[in-house]
Amino acid sequence: MATMNVSLPDTMREWVDGQVKSGVYANASDYVRDLIRKDQRQRELINLALMEGEQSGVSQRKVGDIVKAAKAQLSGA
Repeated sequence: MATMNVSLPDTMREWVDGQVKSGVYANASDYVRDLIRKDQRQRELINLALMEGEQSGVSQRKVGDIVKAAKAQLSGA
């Protein structure tokens, strides 16, 4: 396993230390590895969503209609 040194502001280091003290993570490296895994999964999901969107074809709706529908969905209407 490779070693990497990372500099963090004090507030971020305190956050990492708090995550370790919570007992969820064995040490700071375990926490950072978990963050990286989550980022990798998120990027994979975004790429899959983009590919799905590309494969879905061209929408017959106008941009304004799509925006209006998205805003209505976000507002719970």
